[in-house]
Amino acid sequence: MEAGPRDREQQAQNELSRLSPDGPDEAADLLADGSGADDAVEVEVELRPPRRLRIWQLAPIVGLAAVGSLMFAFPLAFGSGDGGAVVAMLGLLISCCAAGWGMMAARRVGHTWPGLPERTSGDRPDWRVIALYVVVAAVLVTLAVWRVARLR
Repeated sequence: MEAGPRDREQQAQNELSRLSPDGPDEAADLLADGSGADDAVEVEVELRPPRRLRIWQLAPIVGLAAVGSLMFAFPLAFGSGDGGAVVAMLGLLISCCAAGWGMMAARRVGHTWPGLPERTSGDRPDWRVIALYVVVAAVLVTLAVWRVARLR
């Protein structure tokens, strides 16, 4: 019978409790019957820190997104003359580029979209989640283009 997730967590905690800061604890390696460490279960510990987005990766993404959203919002809000539609579309383009850059950086460190499996899991994504993402993106792009078209 296979162990459940709770059993695995308890087993992992028991195995990790045998480790001291400099390696396995010598006294814990002796089993109840007096046999040595040869029969003990090996414990693997990940030494590398988890991959995270660093500030030097996030700063240009946030900066481009802020500039692009301001370029998109100001002509729409204040109707600044003949060039407003061009500036708004350029701002929308810069914002979308920043969003794509952010998604690629997040994917590179192992993050995924909600509802989609991890890249290394081998699972197939659910088509309903992908369809929902496509519909939401299409509605947002349609509303943005429609608003910019109304500037003319």
